[in-house]
Amino acid sequence: MVARGGRQRFGPGCFGGEQTGPSPTDRRKNGSKHHVITDANGLPLAAILTGANRHDVTQLLPLVQAIPPISGQRGRPRRRPDRVQGDRAYHSNPHRDALVQLGIEPVLAYRGVEHGSGLGVFRWVVERTLSWLHQFRRLRVRYERRADIHEAFMTLGCIIICWRILQNAFC
Repeated sequence: MVARGGRQRFGPGCFGGEQTGPSPTDRRKNGSKHHVITDANGLPLAAILTGANRHDVTQLLPLVQAIPPISGQRGRPRRRPDRVQGDRAYHSNPHRDALVQLGIEPVLAYRGVEHGSGLGVFRWVVERTLSWLHQFRRLRVRYERRADIHEAFMTLGCIIICWRILQNAFC
């Protein structure tokens, strides 16, 4: 912080705040990472914000647990999907075992195996949802210091995506 004119201001280039970390791809500048879990149509079910230096596999179980109950039919609402599909970043035997204990079939690509697992046929849905989320300028570049404000904008972005998908479904 720099003292200027009787008040304190942050120096130049001080983006950051909570839940940021050095990005491994952008010269170790502070950044954030959006983790999103979707249904088969690309409808975002849950989203989590972490620092850019956090590995994807650490957020697999919190994403699954963040899915809200899905109501609409009689009986107890569903809280878990039948299966989870993911790329190589989510491969971990302890996490596979945890998903099996929750009654979820893990369809995760293995590390060290040549490409061609076939998951790319389904993975594009999540990548498309992430690109829709990053069409909002506030989410593409993080300007907020406080993580709760950025998470609120991320929630608003997910709401707008859901609204657009549902609007197109009934037209």
